[in-house]
This record gives sequence, structure tokens and C-alpha cells, in this order.
Amino acid sequence: MTEAARRILIVEDEMMIALYLEDLVTDQGHEPVGPAMRLEQALELARDEALDAALLDVNLGDSKSFPAAEILRDRGVPLLFLTGYGASGLPEEWASNPTLEKPFEPHHLAGALKDLLPA
Repeated sequence: MTEAARRILIVEDEMMIALYLEDLVTDQGHEPVGPAMRLEQALELARDEALDAALLDVNLGDSKSFPAAEILRDRGVPLLFLTGYGASGLPEEWASNPTLEKPFEPHHLAGALKDLLPA
């Protein structure tokens, strides 16, 4: 971890993708928090952890990650939605939020994280 390491919450219900995201976040010099694989875990981490940003899979089994996104927004934590549907699949309330469409290349996530995190 570098001095500039940021704590990045990972919310993803598929284990292989969650591990992949952890690796990508670590490769960028940041500290992954989580992963939260269920909405209840995501809510707890969004409420209780010191976070600099968050990566949220929209679909978490039978749930959506929007309640966790609301907590993060209220706390001023920038977030990036990860979804196979792209921004067009988000409700209007979240349509302007940064979104990365799955599948994505590692450099796409690296660029999105740089855009998300304050300098």
C-alpha cells in the first residue's frame, strides 16, 4: 500500500468477480474493503467503514445495491456502479452516476477509479 492508498468498498455477489475486483483495486495501490456479497453486508460496510470510494454491482442476487448507494451518497462517498446493462439499465435517480459496463478491461476500471477519486 502506498501513502496515497484509498479504501475502496467492493460490493459484488459473484465470488470470482469480487476477487478480480480486489486484485484490480490492490494493483492500483488501494485497499479493498469487503467484498460485500449480500445487501445486508453492503449496508453495514457502507454505514460503518471509513471509505474513499465504492464499486457497486447493481444486482445482488434478488436485491439491488441502491440502498447501499443511498447511504454512500449521503456520506459523500463517490461510487461507481458495475452492471452488465450499462447506465441505460439504471433508474432515473442514478442514471447520471458513473457506471462501468461489464465485462470491462482492467484499464477501464483503473481510469474510472482515477476519475472517481479526488486528487
